[in-house]
Formats: sequence, C-alpha cells, structure tokens
Amino acid sequence: MRVGPEQETDEVLGTEIASWYVRGRHPPLVCVHGAGVSSRQTMPLLEALDGRIETWALDMPGYGRSGNPGRFLHVAEMADVLVQWLRERGLQDPCLLGVSLGTQVVAEAAAREPDAVGSVVLVGPTTDPAARSLPLLALRLVHNNFHEGLGVIPQSFRDYRDAGLRRVAMSWLESKNHRIEGVLPQVHQPALVVWGTADKVSRHFWAEEVTRMLPHGRLTAIPGRPHALTAAAPGELADIVDEFLAEDR
Repeated sequence: MRVGPEQETDEVLGTEIASWYVRGRHPPLVCVHGAGVSSRQTMPLLEALDGRIETWALDMPGYGRSGNPGRFLHVAEMADVLVQWLRERGLQDPCLLGVSLGTQVVAEAAAREPDAVGSVVLVGPTTDPAARSLPLLALRLVHNNFHEGLGVIPQSFRDYRDAGLRRVAMSWLESKNHRIEGVLPQVHQPALVVWGTADKVSRHFWAEEVTRMLPHGRLTAIPGRPHALTAAAPGELADIVDEFLAEDR
C-alpha cells in the first residue's frame, strides 16, 4: 500500500538529521545523496519503492534540511554519522545505497562498521583517477547536469544554494581526494554497482574496476541513462534494487 513519504528528524552526534521514509518490506534501504546536493536527488527512487521496500532518504549534515555541523565533514566522518543514525533508528541489516559521493560514504560505513550494514548498492561510484582534478571533475558534473535534463538544473542549484557554495566546492574536493579504492576491498557485504551507460561523471572502466575491487561485487548497467540514476531512472533502478534485495534475503 502506497502512503507517500513521511518525515523524521533525529539528533545525531550533535546535529539534527532530516530524513524521509516510505513503508514496505525489510530489509530497509537507506539512500545517501551525492556531493553538494540533498535527499531531493534520491526522493524519486523513494517514491518508486513506496509500498515495496521500506526506504529512507536522509540529508547529510550541512545539506538540505539537516542542521549545520559547524564545519565541513569528510567522508569518514559522514560515515560515522550515518552509522550512528542507523543505530538510533534501530534499522537492522539495512542495505545502504549511495549516489556519486554517497557511494564513498556508504563504502566507508560498510567497511568500518560491518555489523551495522547488511549490503550496499553503489550508484555511479566516484571518483576515478582520471578525474582527480577539480576543474575536470566540475566539468564532468556540469556536463552531466545538462545531459540529465533541464529539470535537474534548478534542483541542483537549489541544493547548492542551501548548502552554500563553499561547502559545495569542498564536497567536490572531497570526492576527488577520498580514495575509495582503499576501502572497497574491506567491504565484505553483498554489493551491487549500478552504472548508466550515458554517465558523464563515472566512466565504464571505473564501474568495472570498482566491481572488481569488491569481494562480493557485481555490476549492472542501465542503457542510455546518466549519472544520478535515482532521479534519472527511478523506476528501472527500483526494479534492480528490489531484485537484488530479494536475492540477498
């Protein structure tokens, strides 16, 4: 039964964290947005899974409707917030789904606290070594926004305004500087990498390399779809995630 997203607010490590959820079967799915944006990026997937899987979308500290932690949080620190939020919410064996920079947060959380995470889905994982310069990464992100369609641009700018340009720029730097390849071999949970063949940020070779580095990873490609699949292909991604979680039960 579809009832629509419901909002919650929790204080986690001194910062208010805003989240939204829809009801469905377990294990629950928790969505983590990408660099500089908010849960608006993952909300279409949330709505596509309404009544199918209990799905959560949260705003990380300093983004969207969550509180300002007072300083910029690095990937490992965001992973700590995520794990603490999972514990305070009492979510058992959740599947963590990250988009773009969110894949780096999710991988850190799964590697650092394996007992708190049941499985992971990495959507458009970042950042490949070829893009580890801020101008090139920014160019890819802007190019991808236009490729995803004009509807994405106002949403991205709204998120950038809410977070502040300094925090947005620092989040792009963090995506560039964090080395996910040092974390992936420590992610021993079932893992699914999902990549759109029209992704202008995360390239095919990198999706394959990320999958190879995961001890229990597999790759699924969605033809003709761009980077932020939670917004660009929510129905297709929902079916893929639903099947993955059904197999993992």
